[in-house]
Amino acid sequence: MSIRALIILHPGFEEIEAVVAIDLLSRANIDVVQAALNDTLLVRGRSDITLQATHRLRDITNEVFDVVILPGGPGITHIRKHPLICKQFEQQRHSNRLIGCICAAPLLLLDAQLHTDLRYTCHPTAADELPDALDAAVVQDGLIITSRGAGTATEFALHIISQLTDQATADAIAESICLPE
Repeated sequence: MSIRALIILHPGFEEIEAVVAIDLLSRANIDVVQAALNDTLLVRGRSDITLQATHRLRDITNEVFDVVILPGGPGITHIRKHPLICKQFEQQRHSNRLIGCICAAPLLLLDAQLHTDLRYTCHPTAADELPDALDAAVVQDGLIITSRGAGTATEFALHIISQLTDQATADAIAESICLPE
């Protein structure tokens, strides 16, 4: 059985955070499903770069994923409390599977009421609503992994890889992309 990751693409997503996760997880032989939040498979990011998703989120809400990843970006403000995302997060929690949120995306952990007693980090722009955020590149608390933003996207993706496979795989990918130590 292959390891499966779901990356939710929403209008205004941060392209670096999505593409780095898609690319690095794919290098780890993880099956990466890219789901568009809206009806169209073409999703425009914050910098007007359009990605073509492989699925619509509404069509795969009952599928099982080892991790669900939500990139941030300014589009987060428009998808707050989105029922499909909250449902996906709730399913992950109930099945004891990973959730990854980067940048402002941890705000949806708040919306899904998964932030209680949680250690996390987030982009400084989300700190007003998430005042207990730690000043760290990546924070894992149980099955929830959070990260600060585009500049920490590689570390975030590699951390997820280490949790889904092993540290040796994450280290080999880091070396293959010439990531400084």
